[in-house]
Amino acid sequence: MFNEKQVSKDLIIKVDKEQISIALLEDKVLVELHNDNLTHTFSVGNLYVGKIKRVMQGLNAAFVDIGCDKEGFIHYHDLGEQFNTYNTYVQQLLNDRKKLPKKIKQCPNLEKDGNISNVLTTGQYILVQIIKEPISTKGPRLTGEISFAGRNIVLLPFVENVFVSQKIKLKEERIRLRRLTQSIKPQNCGVIVRTVAEGKKGAELDNELKLLYKRWENSIAQIQKSKDITLVSEEMSRAVSIVRDIYSEDFENIYINDRSVFEEVSSYVKMIDPERGDIVKFYSDSLPIFDHFAITKQIKSSFGRVVSFKRGAYLILEQTEAMCVIDVNSGTRTRAAQTQEENALEVNMAAATEIARQVRLRDIGGLVVVDFIDMNEAANRQKLFEHMTAQMSNDRARHNILPLSKFCLMEMTRQRVRPAMSVDVLETCPTCFGTGKARPSILFTDQLEDKLDYLANELGMHRMTLRVHPYIAAYITKGFWSIIWQWRWKYKLVIKVVPMQEFGFLQFQFMNRHGEEVNIDQCTAVLE
Repeated sequence: MFNEKQVSKDLIIKVDKEQISIALLEDKVLVELHNDNLTHTFSVGNLYVGKIKRVMQGLNAAFVDIGCDKEGFIHYHDLGEQFNTYNTYVQQLLNDRKKLPKKIKQCPNLEKDGNISNVLTTGQYILVQIIKEPISTKGPRLTGEISFAGRNIVLLPFVENVFVSQKIKLKEERIRLRRLTQSIKPQNCGVIVRTVAEGKKGAELDNELKLLYKRWENSIAQIQKSKDITLVSEEMSRAVSIVRDIYSEDFENIYINDRSVFEEVSSYVKMIDPERGDIVKFYSDSLPIFDHFAITKQIKSSFGRVVSFKRGAYLILEQTEAMCVIDVNSGTRTRAAQTQEENALEVNMAAATEIARQVRLRDIGGLVVVDFIDMNEAANRQKLFEHMTAQMSNDRARHNILPLSKFCLMEMTRQRVRPAMSVDVLETCPTCFGTGKARPSILFTDQLEDKLDYLANELGMHRMTLRVHPYIAAYITKGFWSIIWQWRWKYKLVIKVVPMQEFGFLQFQFMNRHGEEVNIDQCTAVLE
């Protein structure tokens, strides 16, 4: 019932020198945010040849060195039933680096309740895949069940079965997909047919299966070349993997401000949906892409310990390593025409909507406890539970929600794959740098002019961009004979003013014609 309304989706991808940020908007509201360091190489889906460092019989697990700062962790149950078969194959590859084994030796399945010390030994090389990134003091979580995920299907080396998503309800379609996949899958490989494969033709599935199998063949070649701990197969870029997992026909636009990432995502969308390849668009405007789509402002208002959501009501979020506690407060939000119970229900319903968004936005995992405003009527508690379930229905992460207790506490668990998203919305004053003392703000434009004078007359720069807070940008550009026009005429400059929502009030930045920041430290002597 709650999915009847079609939700428009836009994906905005901002690429900086060291970070890529991906924002998912639903009806222009920010619901997911992903920040990834481009120098960070340990991501979910990466495949490694690792080395066993310690076998912990008490935990029935082992610690594996994969080249990360923290050792990876693999439990006996994560090795997978086919571990004996694929481990034998990997050892053959490592022992004979010139030719591939003629056939895969099928070994007995791993015992369900065995001991890891009977399977792994210290110093042994093992093929593992990351299923959870390092979180807090914990290293990455690893698995021995190797998989290669595509848009419609998932390839499972060393598994013979074909599995069809339970979300495909039509029996005839499930039978069709199972038979079709069984006929095209490679030998010694299994396949999971994903929900989005419903109604897809055999040629499309076959092409994707060949691409995934090619990745497995390339991984085999990398294993043979490896001499020690090695990255065997890297998950596709973060931007493409996000598009792969969340893309649907109700996507209206995908905007990207980097040419290489644009071409990569555009090629992928054209491959999976040739008729809608034009929804991927390159953003080239001088205004920062997140500012243009009002994402910066939403980030500033949506993160932090206290989040306001409706007419004075607010949430307080406390995050620990094991759980997240959310407290709902009505604040000044009351209506005289309503009873206390009605007011509590209205605030709680609005809070549930915002909590569902916050959980997705911050990617909160583990146990989440919500303290709603007390309601005495069981019918209202049930109504709130159903509303929360509906709001969480679009969440891709696995989750489980329990009905409210008589104290109006709600518990939910949510799949944890990466550390919860944390954005510091507090700003250090760029004028006083925390000292509490600054030069008079009325003299700010004089400071800017001093710098312009130095850049133009001392450094010979006559073409530049000035980035400032939107209020400052509006002030220096207002009117026909504005301050910026006076500077252009006085110093013979070609200067462009770009408002930056993420800047502090008196923060500024000069950029040269190549888009590189000018080192203003050279101008310090002019200002003293």
